[in-house]
Amino acid sequence: MRPRKNRCVRFKPEVNYFKPRGIPLQSLEEVNLEHDEIEAIRLKNIEGLDQHTCAKKMKISQSTFQRTLTSANKKIAEALIKGKAIKITNITI
Repeated sequence: MRPRKNRCVRFKPEVNYFKPRGIPLQSLEEVNLEHDEIEAIRLKNIEGLDQHTCAKKMKISQSTFQRTLTSANKKIAEALIKGKAIKITNITI
């Protein structure tokens, strides 16, 4: 397996944890969103940029951006559908 290339992340969220309301934390499973996944979500869904531009901003290939975005969307969907907490990890800028 090749070493993971550094991604350019220019966003640090104000919060790094979300959980369903009314369920004790110790009762919840977690999904971990990496800092590059949250950046991909931000660029594509909040900024509304096309994938090519998003990939250039993160200094990664378009196919890597697509895999990162797909991974993030799957994790978020799993948390919403299955009632899991979302933890944003590796926030280093």
